Amino acid sequence: MTRLNAPDYMKFPLTVGPEGAEVSSRLAHVREIIEQVLFTNPGERWFRPEFGVGAVALVFEPNAPPLWEVTRKRLTASLTDALAGEVDPKTIEVGIDTAASSEAHLLVTVGFTLAAINHTERNTYAIGGAG
Repeated sequence: MTRLNAPDYMKFPLTVGPEGAEVSSRLAHVREIIEQVLFTNPGERWFRPEFGVGAVALVFEPNAPPLWEVTRKRLTASLTDALAGEVDPKTIEVGIDTAASSEAHLLVTVGFTLAAINHTERNTYAIGGAG
């Protein structure tokens, strides 16, 4: 019964240790998927061309509210698709803002609730130039 509540997932990026492929917990796996969606460019995956939002490309875009809104909508749609079955889709929240200290970073905050264990979490990712 414990396996149903805490299954093992293949770690991303793939890491091979002495016992074979490394594994992640359910919560770590969801965080890894969020990072994959953020940093994968659309069209980069051969069999899933719609996967990803290409956040790295945002470094070269004007840091303004219209960009934040488009990015928020794309990210919400991509995460809803990528996290299906793990996260309650109604609980996915995406916030986009600039770093308080400078406009060199775009802050992406992702909140979600794991469907199986009703655990809520929020993570913030800084995307942008190298200070």
